[in-house]
Amino acid sequence: MESINELLNKTKQNMAQVAQKLSKDLGTLRTGRANPQMVENVRVEYYGVPTPLKQMALLNVADAKTLEIQPYDVSAIKEVEKALQQADLGVTPMNDGKIIRIVLPPMTEDRRKMLTKTISKMSEDYKVSVRNERRDSLEKLKKAQKAGEITEDDLKRYEVQIQKDTDTTITEIEKIVAAKEKEIMTI
Repeated sequence: MESINELLNKTKQNMAQVAQKLSKDLGTLRTGRANPQMVENVRVEYYGVPTPLKQMALLNVADAKTLEIQPYDVSAIKEVEKALQQADLGVTPMNDGKIIRIVLPPMTEDRRKMLTKTISKMSEDYKVSVRNERRDSLEKLKKAQKAGEITEDDLKRYEVQIQKDTDTTITEIEKIVAAKEKEIMTI
């Protein structure tokens, strides 16, 4: 079995990664403001290989409502346009032969409310992931205590530390979500 310090560090690190992943996933949501994260992981059939868009094109924010996509290989522009249409972004890409532009329309109030509900559900899923990480670590600690590797006092101390890490991560998740909801509701 791994050492207790390794277990505690790994638990804290995994929890932090959950918060980072939430932040990244929220970046892919369309909020009415142009953001390259919306499209960077769209997969394009490029010479028979599904390739992430960010690896084959320059993604640029022209202004608050316009995203420009300039493929490094201009001959692949049709495939990029097709992949963007299939990505179901809720917008139509415009192709001028060299650059594809995506103009984001202003979001309706209903769309904003729907997005905040989606974000709320996502945050709950990520909080569950953090709690699952806590549960798994606590189970390992209890096994170690039963095996006589740590004392009952140590177990209690480690449980408190893991709970503190859990609370910190959940607070971080709530901050990320609050900031994203504020961004969405700002007109």
